[in-house]
Amino acid sequence: MAESRGRIAVIGAGPGGMAAALALFRQGFEVSIYERFAEVKAAGNILNLWPPPQKVLKIIGVDTTDLGAPCHTIFANAKGRLRADVRLPAEVEEEYGGGFIGLLRWGLYQRMLAALPEGVLRLSHNLTGLEDLGETVKLTFEGREPVVADLVIGADGINSSVRKSLWGDTPIRRQFLHLVGGWLYDEGGASGEGVIAHNRTTQVSYTPIRHEGRWGFEWWVLEAFRDRDPVPVDLLGFCQKRAVEFSPLVRELIDRTPVENMQRWEIRDRPPIRQWSRGRATLVGDAAHPTSPYAAYGAGMSIEDGYFLARELGVIDMHDTQAVKGALQAYEDRRKPHTAYVSQLAYKVGRMFHHLPGPLRPLRDQIFDRTPFLQRMVGDQMPAQILSQLAEIEESGQPMVRPLGLEPRTL
Repeated sequence: MAESRGRIAVIGAGPGGMAAALALFRQGFEVSIYERFAEVKAAGNILNLWPPPQKVLKIIGVDTTDLGAPCHTIFANAKGRLRADVRLPAEVEEEYGGGFIGLLRWGLYQRMLAALPEGVLRLSHNLTGLEDLGETVKLTFEGREPVVADLVIGADGINSSVRKSLWGDTPIRRQFLHLVGGWLYDEGGASGEGVIAHNRTTQVSYTPIRHEGRWGFEWWVLEAFRDRDPVPVDLLGFCQKRAVEFSPLVRELIDRTPVENMQRWEIRDRPPIRQWSRGRATLVGDAAHPTSPYAAYGAGMSIEDGYFLARELGVIDMHDTQAVKGALQAYEDRRKPHTAYVSQLAYKVGRMFHHLPGPLRPLRDQIFDRTPFLQRMVGDQMPAQILSQLAEIEESGQPMVRPLGLEPRTL
């Protein structure tokens, strides 16, 4: 077995944590993922992945064959009038399956878990303390023996314990938006077309998915709410009522979706922070930059984070504390402009569609329907971000190669 280049502890077994672990493993590090729950569970039911995270997954050893449904997406009003066309160059769409691929979140987790080497994942490890000792980091877990590592990566989500240890507790930004998402199998999903549609108060949208070799659709209903509003119990009825003005296709999809395939969650995020890393600890994914689903990029950016972090750590001596700090700073300096732009764009788009004062909504919709405003803001800017990330991955060097003697585990 190849000699380890250093010991790295990853807190959290979401996409960001698994991507970081896989990328670092391929660089020759000894990596352990500490997950607080007794099993790995997907946070949510539906997911879309843009080309850059797809490319990273391939590089770090995840099987992306038939992972999701290719999808070309447009923004439209409730009656179907085109507002923005999210289109990438033809060669990118051909290689990566349209603008993005649609899949079930658990499908991504299954592929990433299957790529993890035996023994990397440690379940039922609830982090209770983090102490930077200068040349190492000491981690304590509830009911477990302490762990000493050369570096710790917080991949433990919007309520990150690592982030709190580094920077204290800060308020989560409630957007006062909530989303009900559902999915179903349907061969019609092979059409490859998705529509993100709005009326004056509500988004009702759908895209195709593919899961375990079967076609289908994911759909979601998103709107503003107030604290005093009751939490909907009848999710099907809630969505059917709000979809009345929208296309017959999305209404039919909602009607046919089993209730057990529906889920509601409140949309929350945090404003960008100035610093992610401190000493021998850093953050990835939602621990660093939680992002509204309006960007369809939260999981994708966390996967990218893990890859770029591993690239910076792969060229230093982990025993050199100053080199470690420099690598962590280089990682976050690379990632912060992109992640802050995307997360803040998602926040602003959500407010623009759902929190504009009532008298201004007709004017907003006239602008969206009659001018190229939304095309420039979303239809052009998101592809620009996608292409910039693809270029950065290209510039990062040759694909990572697994050290001899280290193989992925079989589930």
